[in-house]
Amino acid sequence: MNDFSTLIGGIAGDGINEAGLTASRLLSRLGCSIYMYYDYPSLIRGGHNFSLIRACRRKVLTHTDAVDVLIALNQETVEKHQHRLKESSFVIYDADKVSPEGLAGRGCGLAVSSILKQAGAPTIMKNSCILGGYCKAVGIGWPVLEETLRKHMQKKLELNLLVARQGFEQAEGFCQIEDLISGEPGFGLGSSEASLPPRPLLTGNQAMALGLIRAGLGAYVAYPMTPSSSVLDFMARYAEDFGLKVIHPESEIAVMLMALGFSYAGIKSAVGTSGGGFCLMTEGLSLAGMAELPVVVVMAQRAGPSTGLPTYTAQGDLHFVL
Repeated sequence: MNDFSTLIGGIAGDGINEAGLTASRLLSRLGCSIYMYYDYPSLIRGGHNFSLIRACRRKVLTHTDAVDVLIALNQETVEKHQHRLKESSFVIYDADKVSPEGLAGRGCGLAVSSILKQAGAPTIMKNSCILGGYCKAVGIGWPVLEETLRKHMQKKLELNLLVARQGFEQAEGFCQIEDLISGEPGFGLGSSEASLPPRPLLTGNQAMALGLIRAGLGAYVAYPMTPSSSVLDFMARYAEDFGLKVIHPESEIAVMLMALGFSYAGIKSAVGTSGGGFCLMTEGLSLAGMAELPVVVVMAQRAGPSTGLPTYTAQGDLHFVL
């Protein structure tokens, strides 16, 4: 299969974004181009989050609505995304949370909660467990998953490896997907592409951050606001490596004024926010114009206005900025 899509869904706090990134890294090892799409509300816990990963043999610039594999960490994921399933699609789910009704012949249930309890692992590790089952199902070998987790997992590595291995072994024998990855000539890990260097994987916010750094950024000032928060996280994580000043003040008003202070001192500065935060910055932005102090604004637009989300096509932030 030269075009393969996976959707991973659950609630905020289940590590859905990290699971999506790990799945992307695994599929990248097959020599595929990757397109990742994250959909998440501005919530710390609850709601519905999902990651959509498309792996292609050719350059890929967007996702598809239909998916080949649906990974469901809760019942809501199955209900919300059942319309995406094709006749050949396969569902991997937490058998302790999801009802198998309607999934006959296309579902693989893993006792995720039971595995975590037995291993003494926290709930957040359910993503590692179910990714183990996913790898077994789609024909990605255990050594590849282990190598990927060891390279990118920073906390509680051995415990994550333990639950991932148990998920991998539990899936063995009763949830192998035929003719999707492992059965397709030239797509499996035994192909020549498997020996190629791993392709770099970047989120849009990481690419934005690297572009700012490459342009000579000296200071980044931001107050966390979804979906711009990961720019601040990236900058803070690598501040020492790039000689950056990264500051998280008490409000968006302070963010803009502090950035203007850096600019006045001759340091290239940038701020990051979304629509509501940018509203609070506008008076400081007017000061920047009056004082002729340059500042770059990273404006991460939300998909809908205010706290509501009537559509995924709203352009309110763009209109306001322009």
